[in-house]
Amino acid sequence: MEILGFILAAFVGISLGLIGGGGSILTVPILVYIIGLNPVLATSYSLFIVGSTSMVGAFNNYRRGFVHVKTALLFGLSSITIVFITRKILLPKIPSALFIAHFQVTQSMVTMILFAILMLLTSTAMIRRKEKEVYEELNTTPKNKAVFKLLISGVLVGFTTGFLGAGGGFLLIPALVLILKMPMKHAIGTSLLIIGLNSLIGFVGDRGHFNINWKFLLTITSIAILGILIGTFLGKKIHSDKLKKGFGWFVLAMGAFILFKELFFSQHFYSNQIQQK
Repeated sequence: MEILGFILAAFVGISLGLIGGGGSILTVPILVYIIGLNPVLATSYSLFIVGSTSMVGAFNNYRRGFVHVKTALLFGLSSITIVFITRKILLPKIPSALFIAHFQVTQSMVTMILFAILMLLTSTAMIRRKEKEVYEELNTTPKNKAVFKLLISGVLVGFTTGFLGAGGGFLLIPALVLILKMPMKHAIGTSLLIIGLNSLIGFVGDRGHFNINWKFLLTITSIAILGILIGTFLGKKIHSDKLKKGFGWFVLAMGAFILFKELFFSQHFYSNQIQQK
């Protein structure tokens, strides 16, 4: 199953290179359902994979002049802080299991259910959103609300990255375009830098909480990085709008499957995991 996981990791990288986001939303499901990692550990691995891959993508975009470094640092200030606090302080305090009306709710189950919901929200945005619609809304955000919306977006991205190990590009790109009136190509490049910084800081926050299999982690990360290089090359030749919509439907189906599986089939599996510890 590891070979299939490596192939899908390349797909994650290609997606990031082609459409500037979306692919990272599949990293945790790949690590959990294909590789067989515990969901909480998978979020930590995902932070390193997504962070490293996004930084490579950001560097490529920077060389082409598509990254606003100052914006990334300013926007990332709030999100990076939230990510580090979440991984270093909040997550370790969450109990492995809770009983609600004789029903055992595990941390792993909650992680995957929240991830499935995130996938459904992300896929809906990818399917419905068109670049033209984004630009039509540029002048609809009053200036006095812009800073507040930007701050809220940073906090939401921080919690998303911190709790679920996902990059949050589906929140970042609209915020950069709508609030800062940034061209789409610059928004994609800048979001990759923010995602990279958030994810790697989150991984640093995990230090001491997990035993990391560095050989496996570096191997799958290298494959994802190769994927983003391929995706960046293909992105120069393929229009990303249709790809984004098709990928959105795929993510929607995956999110629905994960939600159904976690709600109806996972309690016994995670209960056994806890008993074996």
